[in-house]
Amino acid sequence: MRDLPSAVLFACTYNAVRSPMAEGLMKRLFGTRIFVDSAGVKAGALDGFMIAVMEEEGIDMTRHKSKIFEQLEDTSYDLVISLSPQAQHKAVELTRTMACEVEFWPTLDCTVIEGDRETRLEAYRKVRDDLKQRLIKRFMPARMADL
Repeated sequence: MRDLPSAVLFACTYNAVRSPMAEGLMKRLFGTRIFVDSAGVKAGALDGFMIAVMEEEGIDMTRHKSKIFEQLEDTSYDLVISLSPQAQHKAVELTRTMACEVEFWPTLDCTVIEGDRETRLEAYRKVRDDLKQRLIKRFMPARMADL
C-alpha cells in the first residue's frame, strides 16, 4: 500500500456527478487527514440524482459548489484522479510542470442512462459504489478494506 497523499483532486467533465461523488466519499473515508477537492473541465450544475444517491450514504452534497479547473484556488496536489477522458487531458495539462501523480479511472457517465427514475438511480448508485470500492482499494490498508 502506498502512503496517503496530503492533497487529492478529483476531476470529471462537469464537476456535477462523478467528481463530487468521489470528493464526498473520500471526505467520508478520510475526514480531514487528506485535503480533497474536485473540478470539471466545463461548468455544470449539481445533479439531483447524484445528491439523492449520496444522501443514501449519509453524505450531504447540497452545499457542493461546482467549479472548473481555472477556479481552483490552489493547485498543490499530490494526486489528481481524472474520471473522464476530457478531465484526463486537462489533468495532464495542469500537472505538466508539477511533481504530481495523475491517475485515470474511467468512470461511466451515468447521466446518459435513459429510463424511469429507478433505472437512472440504479446507474448513479453503481457509479457511487464503484467509486467507493476503488477509493477503498487505492487508499485503505488491506485489513481495513473489508469494513
